[in-house]
Amino acid sequence: MPRAVLVVLAAVTAVGVLTAADATDTRSASQKALKRFNPLIGKWRGVGQPRRGSATGAWSEKSEWTWEFDKKKNSVAVRYKSTGTKLLADGIFGYDPGTRRFTLQATFADKTRRRYTGRADATGTLILESTPDKKNQVYRLTIRQLNSKRTLVLHERRRTKSTFYTRVAGIGYTRSGTRLAAANTGPLCIVTEGRGTSKVSYKGKTYWVCCSGCRDAFLEDPEGILAEAKKREVQRKRKKAKTNGSS
Repeated sequence: MPRAVLVVLAAVTAVGVLTAADATDTRSASQKALKRFNPLIGKWRGVGQPRRGSATGAWSEKSEWTWEFDKKKNSVAVRYKSTGTKLLADGIFGYDPGTRRFTLQATFADKTRRRYTGRADATGTLILESTPDKKNQVYRLTIRQLNSKRTLVLHERRRTKSTFYTRVAGIGYTRSGTRLAAANTGPLCIVTEGRGTSKVSYKGKTYWVCCSGCRDAFLEDPEGILAEAKKREVQRKRKKAKTNGSS
C-alpha cells in the first residue's frame, strides 16, 4: 500500500479516536452537571394554578423525572413527562459544557414546542428562558425544590421588548412513591449516584438504581456502568487523600 495512503488512513483513524474521546468527555461533563436533577428523579403529583391561591382554571397532573441515556449518540439527558397537565407535557433537559448552560427541549399540552436555556442561581433554583416565538413572546421556566418532598415550578412570559414577566401558572408538586425515594439517606444509584429506589442484579451482586432510565442503562452495559462507578470512587479517594495531605 502506498505510503501516502497509509498516512491518510492513520490521520483518519486519529481523528476518529479524538472525536470519540471528545464525545465521552462531553457526556461525562453533562452527566456531572445534570446530577442537580437527582433530587427530582421519581414520580410527583402536581396542582397547577393560573392565579395564585385561586381554584379558577386549576388542574391536577402526574409527572415523572427519569434519566435517559443514548448509547449510540453517547449522550445523556433527564426526561420529564406529565399527564393531565395544561402546560409542559414532555421535556428533555440537557447540559452544554461549551456554554455551561442547561437546555430544555419542551413540548406542551397543546403540542407547542419551545427551546429553553439557562443556569442555576446561587440558591440552586434553575431558571430557563425560551427563544422568542413568532408572537414575540419569551417564556421563562423556574424550578425551585423546597425540600425532598416538595417542588415549585413557575411558568411566566413577557414581550420581547419588555423586561417584566407575567405569571402563566404555578405548579406545586408533592413527591409520590416510596419513603425511600424521598429520604435524604439510603443507597445510591450505581449509575448517577441519586437515591436508589429499586434493585438490579449482575453476576450475583445487587445494585441500586433511581429510575427506569438508569435501570435500562445498567442492564444494557453493566460492565461499563460498573467501570464508571469504580472510576468515580478512585477519583473521590484521590481527592480526599490530596485534601488530607494539604491540611
